[in-house]
Parts: sequence; structure tokens; C-alpha cells
Amino acid sequence: MAVNYGSKRVVVGAHYGLRDWLSQRITGALMALFTIIVLAQLLLTSGPIGYDKWAGIFASQWMKVLTFAVIAGLLYHVWVGMRDVWMDYVQPVGIRLALQIFTIVWLVGCAGWAIQVLWRV
Repeated sequence: MAVNYGSKRVVVGAHYGLRDWLSQRITGALMALFTIIVLAQLLLTSGPIGYDKWAGIFASQWMKVLTFAVIAGLLYHVWVGMRDVWMDYVQPVGIRLALQIFTIVWLVGCAGWAIQVLWRV
């Protein structure tokens, strides 16, 4: 008769713990800083808020680069979060893989759309 002490542990994932936690915090801080910069630019300019004001804020090259860096950070932030949700809550491997592929395709599409909007490709 075999005696089973404790429980069998099933380890999944590749031990991303600290790296993912840190990347979530860094990308979150980057997005918060960007929000403060955009709000400051809105509050420091006078007149009604319309298309011209928004176009003026995002017209300079440094703002386009900063905006795309924030979008890239946002996309990575979303990927880490969604990957963890899929890994934690979707048990069938085939469905989990399909959801992860769909997420990647969706995020790459969002990145392409962001480039098009920022630089009018």
C-alpha cells in the first residue's frame, strides 16, 4: 500500500513572476506619466479643446515617439495580463493556445493601427 504524503504539484508557466510583476509596474508608471504630460499640455493651453488642440499636442516628433512608446508599453502590459488570465483560468491547452494566438494577433493589429494614426501611413 502506497502512502501519499502531501499533494502533487503541477507547475505550469516558465516562472515569469518577478519579471512580469516588474514589467507591469514599469509600464503602468510609464502610462501614468504620459497621462500627466498630456493633461498638463491640455491645461496649460488656452481656448476650447478641439481637433486643432489635439493635433497640436501630437504634431511634434518627440510626442509621436513618446506616444508610440507608451502604446508599446500598453500592449506589453495587456499581453502579460491576458497571458496570465488565460494560463490561470483556461485549462484545456488547445483553447488556451487559441486564445493566446488571438490575443497576439489582436495586439499586433492594434500596434499597426496606432502607427497609422500617429504617422498617417
